[in-house]
Amino acid sequence: MPQTNLSAIFRRSARTIAKTALIAIAAAGFFLTSDIALPQAAFAYPFWAQQTAPATPREATGRIVCANCHLGAKVTEVEVPQSVLPDTVFEAIVKVPYDTNVQQVVGDGTKGGLNIGAVVMLPEGFKIAPADRIPEEMKEKVGDLYFQPYSETQENIVLVGPVPGEQYKELVFPVLSPNPETDKSVHYGKYQIFVGGNRGRGQVYPTGEKSNNSVYNASVAGTISKIAKPEDGGYQVTIQPAEGAAVVDTIPAGPELIVTEGQTVAAGELLTSNPNVGGFGQKDVEIVLQSADRVKGLMAFVALTMLAQIMLVLKKKQVEKVQAAEMNF
Repeated sequence: MPQTNLSAIFRRSARTIAKTALIAIAAAGFFLTSDIALPQAAFAYPFWAQQTAPATPREATGRIVCANCHLGAKVTEVEVPQSVLPDTVFEAIVKVPYDTNVQQVVGDGTKGGLNIGAVVMLPEGFKIAPADRIPEEMKEKVGDLYFQPYSETQENIVLVGPVPGEQYKELVFPVLSPNPETDKSVHYGKYQIFVGGNRGRGQVYPTGEKSNNSVYNASVAGTISKIAKPEDGGYQVTIQPAEGAAVVDTIPAGPELIVTEGQTVAAGELLTSNPNVGGFGQKDVEIVLQSADRVKGLMAFVALTMLAQIMLVLKKKQVEKVQAAEMNF
């Protein structure tokens, strides 16, 4: 009898384990299938810029929208040729300089290295060159950068990043120039390129909320009656105004508190230091789409001008010799 009970219990346990395993496998398969069929967007740079300004990252004022969240002003440099010929691949080099010894506040409040990113608005018709058109030497400079078009219909607006700033001192964009002979919507002449470069995290999310990489201020005037430290990090600063109920300002992990209990603060006064060490900068440059026939014509004109000058000098020397011979005669 005991052996029969043990066998029954064993069979029920085996069936339970088998059912549990089947349910786990089915659940895993469901989640994997849903991720493939309906992939979720990554809410990170450069997704925010595309969400806040889907038509173009450049506002009517000329400012690139990245500056709305990255409030620190920094220098961004760009190097492009003065002129390029049609249907050629050239380098557009974006430099995002910063002190590599500094560290920024990351999402969990700890310190980490800075990432960099860039947005390049090329003229209409210009685009990132296909892999088979990029020279090997240029490919080594480009590295493993992934170039993302701003939208399906805007190949001339390109986003890169975030990438480790210590690894990429500069971002090399392999650009293919258009050919007006085959594309009648493009013409020879001077064009502008708009470039924005970012280093570090932003201080404001597109929703208007502050990140933990920002400075925090007192919401009301009063006396700090209590400073608590939640388990997940950060601070809860309780401010007791002269009249009314106390107000609690929540500060996430990252910024350093610069006030103490019992201190009197004014509305808007700083409660934390500014942890931001990055920033955003933009620059405009010009490039000329030059016609090869115009270059050849210019060279021919210069050659003819030089030849005419030489002939004039020789003719002058000849006249001087004739005059000298007549005087001697």
